Amino acid sequence: MKNKFTILGCGSSLGSPWITSNWGLCNKKNKKNIRSRCAAHIQYKNLSILIDTSPDLKSQFIKNKLKSVDAVIYTHEHADQSAGIFELRPFFWKNKKQIPIYGSNRTIKNLQKSYTFCFFERHGYKPIMKSNIVNRSFVIKKDKNNLKITPFDVKHGLIDATGFVFKNIAYISDCNQVYKKSFKYLQNLEYLIIDCLRVHKHPSHLNLEEALELSRFLKPKKTILTNLHVDLDYAKLKKKLPANVIPAYDGLKISF
Repeated sequence: MKNKFTILGCGSSLGSPWITSNWGLCNKKNKKNIRSRCAAHIQYKNLSILIDTSPDLKSQFIKNKLKSVDAVIYTHEHADQSAGIFELRPFFWKNKKQIPIYGSNRTIKNLQKSYTFCFFERHGYKPIMKSNIVNRSFVIKKDKNNLKITPFDVKHGLIDATGFVFKNIAYISDCNQVYKKSFKYLQNLEYLIIDCLRVHKHPSHLNLEEALELSRFLKPKKTILTNLHVDLDYAKLKKKLPANVIPAYDGLKISF
């Protein structure tokens, strides 16, 4: 089985188009401008690891023909990253065991508060999740296979979100600043998947100029821009980017 990283969704909090059919500056004839909310998937040998549970999780799984989940790692608890958590119930029923989730102390506590029934028995409903608070490198195992994942803090407006590094791939879907203390985890990257909300500055996300500046500083072999708002048209954005930087699109896959 090939090792594969998939961008399940690369849209901002409202996706593209919005529920009001607002496409912003995106050409609606280009399918790469149809963006669901941010989530990603790691297929490492027989390990199936999900990054975040977007509100669009069900359709993301069906479109990408994903059949299993061994673990979920969370960047943070905001609704566009977590509201699809209940969609994972069939995997609990199928496997008859709780799904391990990993996140920062703040993220886990907020998920437990917002989605209590997923973590604690309520009114006859069995908990489907097992919480794991992580603040240093951890390993996800299945059979004889294991994948080391390193979390690190990034600033995301009023909170700290979490970025993750594994096998020289970094995923940072939501941030407006990468702390200097986290740069040590971002050396010699094959791929940097990074927040790039829009052209103009934003209080809790990187804009295009800031994302490109970070890419130039970190010097990954390839940078992929995600969390794209409706004012960033795929084709127009791609034309103006350096050769080693591309916009994400739903279903984008990379081998590692």
